[in-house]
Amino acid sequence: MKKILFVMNTMGRAGAERALLALIKNLPKEEFDISLYVLINRGELFDEVPDHVHILNKKPDNRSVLSFGGRLAIIHTVLRCFFRHASGFRLIGYFLKNLKIQLCAHRLLPDKLLWRTIANGSVKLQDTYDLAVAYLEGASTYYIAERIQAKKKAAFVHIDYQKAGYNKTVDLDAYQKIDRVFAVSKEARESFLRVYPEYNKKTFLFRNLHDTNRIASLAKKPLPDNSAFVKSSACYKLLTVGRLNYQKAYDIAIDALAILRKRNIDADWFVLGEGSLQKELTRQIAKKGLSDHFFLLGSTNNPYPYYRAATIYVHATRFEGKSIAIEEAQLLSKAIVASDCTGNREQIQSGTNGILVTLTPEAVANGIETLLANPSLIQKYEQAGRQTMLTHPKDMDAFLELLE
Repeated sequence: MKKILFVMNTMGRAGAERALLALIKNLPKEEFDISLYVLINRGELFDEVPDHVHILNKKPDNRSVLSFGGRLAIIHTVLRCFFRHASGFRLIGYFLKNLKIQLCAHRLLPDKLLWRTIANGSVKLQDTYDLAVAYLEGASTYYIAERIQAKKKAAFVHIDYQKAGYNKTVDLDAYQKIDRVFAVSKEARESFLRVYPEYNKKTFLFRNLHDTNRIASLAKKPLPDNSAFVKSSACYKLLTVGRLNYQKAYDIAIDALAILRKRNIDADWFVLGEGSLQKELTRQIAKKGLSDHFFLLGSTNNPYPYYRAATIYVHATRFEGKSIAIEEAQLLSKAIVASDCTGNREQIQSGTNGILVTLTPEAVANGIETLLANPSLIQKYEQAGRQTMLTHPKDMDAFLELLE
């Protein structure tokens, strides 16, 4: 039986974590001995890991990684890794060099520096694996490259690598030690190869997998009676699912809703997700007079009934690799308005299965208004979403080749 190790940064409710669980469920448990190690030992999706998977973390913490307690857990992990075997002190030169590069670029990204601290200071596993898989950029990839013994190593790229702030100086030589890189979209692959053109031959596509039966079943569950979504009497209910961070551009969404309300369009906007920008976004919502119309609902174990009940799904983000949320909206037959950016434009063909818009409040509002004013267009995009091909068997073939 082949031994596979998957490594993740956290097990929160983000798209990559959900896609990882779908991948694991697609691997026959009779053929593979699967283990999972999570570098920051926290996240709600620990509860959804299949029983046959060996979770190597001691006492997995299934609480949110995005809550205040979750942020403290991340800080604790960073400090522990920094001082373990004095590994952090050996990175002082690395920190200073990359900090200078970020400051010159006027873009400070401390998380990109801390990933290396976590990777170098995490416990080294003693087993040798047939395949070790870093299912996310950053710490997972560095950890697999440097600290795991495996016959083959793979790493997944879920983002626009350049726009997310990664580069060769941050990565050091991590990808040189990876046998195969899997990008979740064509544009994510292109972005990665602009940084690493020398790895063209070992960089493949592996589109996100979905547990479609589970999603369909969970979508039929009732919404909580006390939810602001249920209590809303708005004619139109807009939904966005994603963490409350800069990438997701909720500042643009809030301004877009203000424009729609000024046009007397009776719409409420609901966001499922947690994150560091919650207080800042709450202040912006209040300043715009939208406290009764723009709702930050927090995270939920089951977002799918919200998709089902929403009028349309909106994904106005600054950049993506390939959005799990868009694919889930398509699986649940939702018409979609999305920003015209990396990842989104690969999933939405504007005028065919949704609308792509420039990421400005006015353009987002106009795209939403176009859909809401045309029920037949909503139906057209809902039908197109149902017909979107979200299965790619050849992707799995490229993955399993590593085990031959």
